[in-house]
Amino acid sequence: MNRSLLLGVSIVAIVMASQVWAQHAAPPLALGGFGGILPDAMDWKPFPAFPPSVRLAIVVGQPSDKALYAVRVKVPGGVKLMPHRHPEDRIYTVISGTFYIGLGDQFDASKLQAYSPGSVIMLPSNTSHFHWAKSGEYVTQVTAVGPLGIEYVNAADDPRTHKQGSKGNEP
Repeated sequence: MNRSLLLGVSIVAIVMASQVWAQHAAPPLALGGFGGILPDAMDWKPFPAFPPSVRLAIVVGQPSDKALYAVRVKVPGGVKLMPHRHPEDRIYTVISGTFYIGLGDQFDASKLQAYSPGSVIMLPSNTSHFHWAKSGEYVTQVTAVGPLGIEYVNAADDPRTHKQGSKGNEP
C-alpha cells in the first residue's frame, strides 16, 4: 500500500471513529474531580415532569442527591412549561436561544421576561414561575443543590398525572 493511500485510509478511520465517539453520551461529571463533557456528548433524555418533547441532560452530579448538581434543559419552540415551583434555589444560565420566564401562579404572557444567551437568572426556592419557548428552541443550564424537585401549581398541568398525548402544553 502506498503512503498517500495509507494516510488517506488513516484519516478516514480517525474521522469515522470521532463521529462514532461523539454519538455516544458521556456520563455526568462527578463532584470533586476534574472532567469535561463536550456538547455533542450530552445525554439528552425525556424527563417525566416536563412535556414529552422537552429534554434534560445531567451535566454534574446526580439531581436526586442532596448535593450540587447541574442539568441542561432543551425546550423546543412553542412549548410552554406551566406554573410550577422547585424546593431548591436555582441558578439558570441561558446557553442558547431566548429564555422567557415569568413569575406567578397563573401563566400570563405579559409577565414574561426575555433572557438572551449568557444571561444568568437567580430563582429562589418555592417561587411559582412558568416558561415559554416563545421565539424558538432554548437551552438553559440549571445549577442547584438537590434533590431536584418540581411541583405544578395546577396538578392538571403536570405531565406525570395524565397519559402522554392526552393533554399537553405543546402546540
